[in-house]
Amino acid sequence: MIYFVSDLHLGVLPRDEDKLREDKFLDFLDMIKADCERLYMVGDIFDYWFDYKTVIPKEFYRTLAKLKELSDAGIRIEYLMGNHDFGHRDFFSDELGIEVIESDIEREHNGKKFYISHGDGKADNDTGYLILRAILRNKISNKIYRFIHPDLGIGLASGSSKKSRAHTSSKEYGENEGMINFAKKKIEDGFDYVIMGHRHKKIILEHKGGKYINLGEWFLEPSYGKFDGEKFDLVTI
Repeated sequence: MIYFVSDLHLGVLPRDEDKLREDKFLDFLDMIKADCERLYMVGDIFDYWFDYKTVIPKEFYRTLAKLKELSDAGIRIEYLMGNHDFGHRDFFSDELGIEVIESDIEREHNGKKFYISHGDGKADNDTGYLILRAILRNKISNKIYRFIHPDLGIGLASGSSKKSRAHTSSKEYGENEGMINFAKKKIEDGFDYVIMGHRHKKIILEHKGGKYINLGEWFLEPSYGKFDGEKFDLVTI
């Protein structure tokens, strides 16, 4: 079984509220352990992430330990960066055995072609964001940022992420239409499934023999995708 999940935004709520969503995610990881061949985490698992050479955000230790458990059990986990959790260095790869990927990916499972993307930057008029993303993810920019003390640096990352989310939530960028048009084009290029997150809205859209799936969010209706080799289901917890 192949599983897909995105947009938990762990860390965005007060810690006591956040733990309730984290508990659901930990239960989900326990549930899939028995039959999971591969897990795709399709961005914004954390509302912010920034790891230094010797420091990581401590409040996520339960999730990190559970992901390590799955990785040690032989489950391959691929983690696509989202627009909030882009501050990765080498912690996930070196300590958890989880590949962190900065771009969209193409995979094939049981003869079906998958195009997997967090979905950010797919708006029709999102040139400004693409420029900002290139700056924020730039290795030199990240190296300079790591000179800031971790207590301050992680705090700034968390605060900036919350402001960014509030801003983008209150403004319509036409991103939904852009993402759908992008997905349709990929299906026309030969992909059977186009999987995205980012919009916090569950979508299954059929187009010319393929499907665009948006994985939704983990605030009001936590959901995940699964592919059993024959069909794709979008499951609400």
